[in-house]
Amino acid sequence: MTSVLTWQQLRDLKLTELDDAADGWATVSQHADSAGQRVDAEMAGRLSKTQESQSADAAVRRLNRLSDNYHYIHAEAGLIRSAVDGLSAELSTPQRHLRAALDDAAALSFTVNEDGSVAYPKGKNDTTGEEVPGGKVVGNDGTLLPSNKGLYPPDVHGHYVPGTGPAAPHLIGVNPNFAKAQDIADRIARAVREAGEIDERYRQVLIKLKAGPGLKVDAKTWADAAADVKAVGDAEAHRLRDAVPLDKSPADRKKWWDHLTQEQREEYLAVYPDMIGNLDGIPAAARNQAKRENIDLLIGKLSGKDDERSKIMLDGLKAIEDQLKHPDPKFPPMYLLGIGDTGNGRAIVSYGNPDTAKNVSAYVPGLGTALDTDFARNDLKRARDTARDAQFYNPSSASIVWLGYDAPQVSPSEGVHNADVMSTHDARVGATAYNHFMAGISATNDHEDPHITAIGHSYGSLTVGQAAQRHGGIPGADDIILVGSPGTGADKAEDLNVGRDHVFVGAADHDPVTMLPSHREAAGIGMGSYMGAVEGALLGHLSGENVVDQMKDVALGAGAGGYVGYGIGHSTSDPDELWFGTDPASKDFGARRFHVDPGPVPSIHDPAPAHSNYFNPEKDKESANNIALIVAGHSDQIQVEKPR
Repeated sequence: MTSVLTWQQLRDLKLTELDDAADGWATVSQHADSAGQRVDAEMAGRLSKTQESQSADAAVRRLNRLSDNYHYIHAEAGLIRSAVDGLSAELSTPQRHLRAALDDAAALSFTVNEDGSVAYPKGKNDTTGEEVPGGKVVGNDGTLLPSNKGLYPPDVHGHYVPGTGPAAPHLIGVNPNFAKAQDIADRIARAVREAGEIDERYRQVLIKLKAGPGLKVDAKTWADAAADVKAVGDAEAHRLRDAVPLDKSPADRKKWWDHLTQEQREEYLAVYPDMIGNLDGIPAAARNQAKRENIDLLIGKLSGKDDERSKIMLDGLKAIEDQLKHPDPKFPPMYLLGIGDTGNGRAIVSYGNPDTAKNVSAYVPGLGTALDTDFARNDLKRARDTARDAQFYNPSSASIVWLGYDAPQVSPSEGVHNADVMSTHDARVGATAYNHFMAGISATNDHEDPHITAIGHSYGSLTVGQAAQRHGGIPGADDIILVGSPGTGADKAEDLNVGRDHVFVGAADHDPVTMLPSHREAAGIGMGSYMGAVEGALLGHLSGENVVDQMKDVALGAGAGGYVGYGIGHSTSDPDELWFGTDPASKDFGARRFHVDPGPVPSIHDPAPAHSNYFNPEKDKESANNIALIVAGHSDQIQVEKPR
């Protein structure tokens, strides 16, 4: 059902009043945002740092609720502003068309009747010169079959009735005013129809933009807000969304954003926080603002779901949001550059502004990483520690953790036999997304020649390696750091397109991931284990042993057979070969290996304890310090270690 709108109402509509209303809602949104920031920084933040008591904690909780209210007002008022602004902008086109038609009617001395029909005066026949009577035409708004414009003359009373009258081709244009009047009537009808459809579309959106009773802002409130964002986004698709250069390069997106007015940017951030926040090439400050808005919407969305994946992701989102709301002053400020529930979850967090920093690193986590509490606790800490330590050597440094792809997951049932773990597929898909992101980092950085470091840990080093081997390498990358690497798919460091002296490797002596068997070695282990297990079972059976002893023989046979099989495979393969190519820590690879702590010896309870210590200044100070030196642009000061 479309709104009932007359041509007189459309003609007289003062769009400036709608513009003023939109500006008013923009002011409300801005004031709420400022008030929320003051509550967080000057009230709740200061109180939590200076007071420790039950009453202080209670006051902080109340202030946090007040902050949530301001945040919600900011978001909803921004949506109302954009909807009203969109209504005004879209109505301007049919109003302009209507007024042009009315001007044409007045210039021709035609009369536009109250119902939108157009009366035209008498005229002279083009052929005979005889005077013919005037008439009246009814406009076609484009939803009916085309009018018989120019085919039929008016009836004996001077009225035009579509589909009636004698069909007389020789009488075409009997009154020269007829065709002109029909054109004007059609334009009026189309303008009114288009305006009515626009009015109804925005009416349906605006009636949804209302808060529930009470002052409580919870997950349900944000779920409703997420629906509001979608509704406004759908309504604004033609005016806003279709103009976003999704198919352009990050550099072109940066130019597009720079040419927008501040008001346009605010509308995009309010209506499309997910799209803008994830768009490589948009400045970090804008992405951070968009994603801080979007994280509450995501939390609201996932709070209504009961599946295990959503619950795990929800816990991760809440843990990240808690860090956003309660930043540690000992570390650089936190920028949320990406967040989403695609696949295993997406999260991109920077410590320090990557646009203003001279030195920027982007770390790719590996096996088992997903948007969960472990990521929020451990992977964010790695980027945070790196940023803090790099800033010790050069204050103009920022460090990013980039979870922009689906890293392989190790399920309890499949363990390391999960096919994804042993494949390069996820790394190759991730490499494309990582290179897009890094192109965006280069495009938005304020420095003419920023120093950019790509870091890959575990399976993430394979992702970085795959990205580096693409044509042109990783956009903007000057240095590459590989830690805990099972290989990159490259044979030599120079294959990574930054020069061998700019590829750095950290490999702990007790990290088994850096010593994964090659394909031949793995095949030897598998075949040897199988043959040994069969032989052990046969010997146990022939010896008449009980079932328990037979199982021991099977296990011993499998172990011995696997060992022998590994030896056979090793003897026929390159000693520097790992599962994913040449060992980056080997001499043959040619990278610069830096000193790391050997790490704890693996055990049955923790098979790879050294694998997670590279970034941790408490557990591996030398490795963390070397990484920080490289990120800060002081790779000449690292402690080197002899290649394998």
